[in-house]
Amino acid sequence: MKKILKPIYIAVVLLVAQGCTDDFEKINTPPTSVTTIDPGLVLSKVQRDAAFSEGFEYPNNQFGSWVQQWAGGVLISSSRYVQQADTDLWASHYVYLRNISQIRNQLLKGLENDPKGRTKLAIARIVEISIWQRLTDLFGDVPYSQSALGVENVNNQPVFDTQEAIYKSLITELDAAIAKLTVGDESYGNADFYYKGDVAKWKKYGNSLKLRLGMRIRYANPALAQKTVSEAMGQPLLESNADNAAIPTYNDATNANVHPVLNHWLAGSPDLKYLADTFVNQLVATSDPRLPALVQPTVNSVKAGKPAYKGIGVALTDALLKTIIKDDYSTASQTTFFNKAYSPAIPCVQMTFADVSFYKSEAALEGWGATTDQAEKFYQDGVKAAMAMPPYNVTAIPATYTELSFAGLTKEQKLEKIGTQKWIQLFGRSYEAFIEWRRMGYPKLTPGPNAGSTNGQIPRRSVYSTQEALLNKTNYDAAVARFSNGDSYLSKVWWDKR
Repeated sequence: MKKILKPIYIAVVLLVAQGCTDDFEKINTPPTSVTTIDPGLVLSKVQRDAAFSEGFEYPNNQFGSWVQQWAGGVLISSSRYVQQADTDLWASHYVYLRNISQIRNQLLKGLENDPKGRTKLAIARIVEISIWQRLTDLFGDVPYSQSALGVENVNNQPVFDTQEAIYKSLITELDAAIAKLTVGDESYGNADFYYKGDVAKWKKYGNSLKLRLGMRIRYANPALAQKTVSEAMGQPLLESNADNAAIPTYNDATNANVHPVLNHWLAGSPDLKYLADTFVNQLVATSDPRLPALVQPTVNSVKAGKPAYKGIGVALTDALLKTIIKDDYSTASQTTFFNKAYSPAIPCVQMTFADVSFYKSEAALEGWGATTDQAEKFYQDGVKAAMAMPPYNVTAIPATYTELSFAGLTKEQKLEKIGTQKWIQLFGRSYEAFIEWRRMGYPKLTPGPNAGSTNGQIPRRSVYSTQEALLNKTNYDAAVARFSNGDSYLSKVWWDKR
């Protein structure tokens, strides 16, 4: 009996062992664990976080104060030209890049020519390129070619690529991504905040991003700029406000989901809600119909029965700040941007038809992809589109507004008009407003009186993360040596020639 049972026992043990081996992965995978990541969720988060990031309290009162839309104040010393490293800004953008590049490095890797992944990868790549552009525009030379390469190729000490090299690469990579966009492929659907996976609109967006890349370098590399802009102008671009790349916001939700400028109002400091005098004065002087939707009448003027608008000077000295009575000055409008009851909630835009129209007008003045006589019409399209956007909703510009004509102006005066209108239109998009002001040199701004770290000059770039100086010193030092004034507010990035 023992001899008979022993083989049976061994067989049962082997059978059980084989069964455990066959089901090992299934048995040892917790039923509620996440084993795969939906690329659509990654895209949604990066689109939202990157767009929201430039309209919060800090960027508004640093970059937005440097371009004199917001007043800034003592709580954000950089608004008074006191140099600070932008460590958090640097880190957050590399998080966006690490996340969005995960789609090409891992989640959809190998599907570059497969309808299941081809267009999804192209869309993600276009979003990634837009973030790279912003990062290099703010800082200058940054780690690029040795960054965002995936978990298997992490490099904690990457070289800083020159901005010139980065721009050339971004243009090439963008062309390749646009070429991959294919109607009929699987797309992101509702996970895509911008266009719900609409390939035709993504092609317009991609071409519009190319136009922006080309215009940004017009004073640094005119030949490449002309080629890039002319090519973009020959392709479909954003054609109306219906094509705007925007993230929906929700006023009846948590502060995290409201418009970032509204978040500034709800979660920020009472001392950092005021607008700059340069911005307010421009709107008042030109009878801009957007004025009441942008600016709140001062508390004391309303009490006196004569509502009036007045901004605070930027970068004020301690002595001047002591004289400020806040009720004599204007916040952003409490009927629109600073109003949680405003309905419908204001979308958070990332690129607009107005942006594109202003670029087209500038290109036309150079004869790049359009003729000079088209410049005024493109400019007017930009102003009208900007005014028609929420929360302004101005569809008929009043006759009292006389800023639409190019008649009798020199080329430089026309550029000044374009730059000034773009500056107004970019309210709430503080990174982009700072970037475009540096590129164009308009509107002409007079620095505030506080000397700060710049001897009273408006900063020209962000300062690198302190982590780079500590943990990537050799490459950091090499990048800093290429700047005329080191890692400081006064150094200019490669394309900044105005």
